[in-house]
Amino acid sequence: MSITILQRSPQGMRSIKLKNRYLYSMVSLLVLLPLGAGVSGYLYAMKKSQMAEVEQVTIDNWKRELASQWKELEIAKQSSQQQINALTAKLGMMQAHIRRLDAAGERIVNISGLDAKEFNFNDAPAIGGPEKAASSETTDIADLLAALNEIDGQLDSREQQLSVLESLLMDKHMGVERYISGRPIKKGWMSSYYGTRNDPFTGKPAWHGGVDFAGKEGSEVVSTAAGVVSWVGNRYGYGLLIEINHGDGLVTRYGHNKQALVKKGDVVKKGQAISKMGNTGRSTGAHVHYEVLKNGRTVNPLPYVNRRARG
Repeated sequence: MSITILQRSPQGMRSIKLKNRYLYSMVSLLVLLPLGAGVSGYLYAMKKSQMAEVEQVTIDNWKRELASQWKELEIAKQSSQQQINALTAKLGMMQAHIRRLDAAGERIVNISGLDAKEFNFNDAPAIGGPEKAASSETTDIADLLAALNEIDGQLDSREQQLSVLESLLMDKHMGVERYISGRPIKKGWMSSYYGTRNDPFTGKPAWHGGVDFAGKEGSEVVSTAAGVVSWVGNRYGYGLLIEINHGDGLVTRYGHNKQALVKKGDVVKKGQAISKMGNTGRSTGAHVHYEVLKNGRTVNPLPYVNRRARG
């Protein structure tokens, strides 16, 4: 098979014959060129699709990593806030403790007759010394820690002042106030003595570690010496009990009260009303059960009751 192609030239018309092998080559070329272009386009599209998939996977990984980091940050923030809350609560408790110490100190100063200016609990303690410049960058936690350190210093100062006051209160200059003497009531009578007696509930012999003073319910019970209230509350057998520490190992107890007029930690004067007489606990009527303890053991209160008060 052959194809004749006519071509115009200056010399006139001429013909060109294409043999079979040339004809096949041209046909193959005309067929393969479009096919190749299609294949190339397909391969390019596939490569582009694969790149898009890779990029999406990378983005998804970044998103997951970012979400994880946000979660860790939130946990860290919550932990920091909890620490701040704990420090704030501790700061409030310490400040309240200082106020209680100040109040106790002022009461001791008033009772002892000391110079109030020397132990003025309203003034900041005298302190000093060289210090380094503080950093301009602060945080909430740093501020709280600084406040806690300041409170610690104030507590140390208050404790030192109270220690001095306590020693002054309990030394020989306060011997008159600390001298246990007299009855724990203003009106009434002694209804039971110290020692072995018949138990009013069982009728059998039993030990009675104090003396009883009967009176009218609601009448005043008074402290027989100056001291610090070491207990206010119910105790088995005693009912509502008040206990006062007078130093030197001496303690007095006042039982079966109807109402307490003092609280633990109060400093009381000699003759101060500390409660209202009652009938609480193991009791058959309105009275005060009065005990004197020396170094933790009860002693007969009568020698103290019959003492003359020092002038």
